[in-house]
Parts: sequence; C-alpha cells; structure tokens
Amino acid sequence: MVFEHEIPSGSRLYFKESAKLKREIETQCANYLEDRDFSEIVTPLFSYHQKESFENSRVLVRLNDATNEEVSLRADSTVDVVRIVTKRLKSSVHKRWFYIQPVYSFPTLEQHQVGAEIIDGTFNEVLELSLELLERLDLKFNFQIANIAIAHILVKEYGFEIDDIKDIKLEKILNSKFSWIEKLVEINSIKDLENLDIYPDDLRVELNKIKSAIKNIKIEGVNIEDILISPLYYAPMRYYNSLVFRAFSGIKLYATGGIYKIKGVDGAGFAIYTDDIIANKMQRD
Repeated sequence: MVFEHEIPSGSRLYFKESAKLKREIETQCANYLEDRDFSEIVTPLFSYHQKESFENSRVLVRLNDATNEEVSLRADSTVDVVRIVTKRLKSSVHKRWFYIQPVYSFPTLEQHQVGAEIIDGTFNEVLELSLELLERLDLKFNFQIANIAIAHILVKEYGFEIDDIKDIKLEKILNSKFSWIEKLVEINSIKDLENLDIYPDDLRVELNKIKSAIKNIKIEGVNIEDILISPLYYAPMRYYNSLVFRAFSGIKLYATGGIYKIKGVDGAGFAIYTDDIIANKMQRD
C-alpha cells in the first residue's frame, strides 16, 4: 500500500532549512564557476545517449519517444554536455561549461549535482577547481587520486581479470607471478611513488602521471602527503581513460572527476554531490 504522502525510496525531498541550504550551495558554486569564465548549460532530462556513459546500462531508467525509439532519464550529465556543446552548439568556441541538475538511475535514485566540463581541459584544472570549491563549502574530506589506465594495462598486458580489479579481489590479484604486484597494491601516498624502478615501463609511465599531478597542485593549505593514491581503483564511468579523483568522508561522496575522451573529444570535468554535502551540514547544525 502506497500512502499519499510517501515518496519513492532513493528520491529527494528538501524543505525549509534544507531547501534554503541547497539553494545557497548551488548559488555559491555557480558564482564561483561564473567568476572563472564558465557558462551555464541545462541539458534535457531525456537522452538517447546515456548508455555511452555506463558499462552497465541496467542503471538507466528507460522510456520510449513518440517514434518508439528508446530514451532514458539523464543518469549522467557529462556525455550530453560534451555532445551538445561540440555538435549542436559547434559554432561556439566557448570551452568551459557548468550545470546544476539532478541525475536519475534505476530504480528511483535521484542525485543532485553541480558539475563542470572543460573541453581540452587538464586534470589539474578540474582537480584544483574541485578542491577550492569544497574548501569554500567548509568541508573536511579525504582526497583520492587514481589512474584508470593502470587497470586496463593490467588486464591487457598482464592477464589480470577486470572483474577482480573492479571488485577489489585482493587475494586473486596478489596471487600472480609478478613480483611487483604486492608493491603496486600497497601504494597509498606520494611517498610510495618515490622509487618506481621495480615496475614495468608501461605501468611506470602511468604511476608517474599520478605523481606529477599531485606535485603540481598549487593550492595553499593542501598537504600533498595527505592525498590518498589508489592505483587499482576503477571508476564505473566508461569515458574515463586516465587520471581520476574522488573526495569523500566515510560513506559520503562529495566530488568526483577526471579526464576523459568522448567521441574523439578530450575533456576534463568534475561533479559536486550536493545531497551528501547538505546531509553533512544539516548534521552539524
């Protein structure tokens, strides 16, 4: 029995203080990004292209359009932003865009985000924008950097199973013939990247990208030794192909981002997860 006041599990309701806080967070983010030459875009709620984002398309909430073509609710904003900006708005030379809009996944999960995309952007651009925004929102968090290319190399060149990496099956991963795998798994901070001579050349190149990104962070107050490194982390979004990051506290996820390639377009972007930020601030108050 569904009562008339019920809302579906996973959907969001904000009112009074929480609704005001949501508006304040979104306004603060929008002002910050506009001051840095980002223009706002609002993409359609319905999309033909969401399956391009996810390896597991079962997360999509599917419908059909007037001609019976399959569409889905927006479950990710990045692909649609890049596609619309580079194809539909191709006369525009502007490369910095932000959006404030929710995404939806099966069965009834609703997530509110503030996101930004930079066409031809760099990893450190979006990393530093995210760090600055989270600091301005007065949040305490752990910051983690990974490189998706490492997992792909392990699978393609060294015979590891992608599902073992996705599911973090350490017992199976460590049970390999490669002497360097244990050291790779144990990497946790930039100190662990001081000597990379034990790794094959292809892995050493990708580990050096993490090392370089961390050392190039130019934000006052950020201690690079506190940044977590997770070389075997595998992001679920299909378009990420190299460096990625996450900001989190316990089970609360505050931000994700990285560099990607979508339909031949290189870009960098991030998303701020306002629902978990609101929950954090409401608990403090």
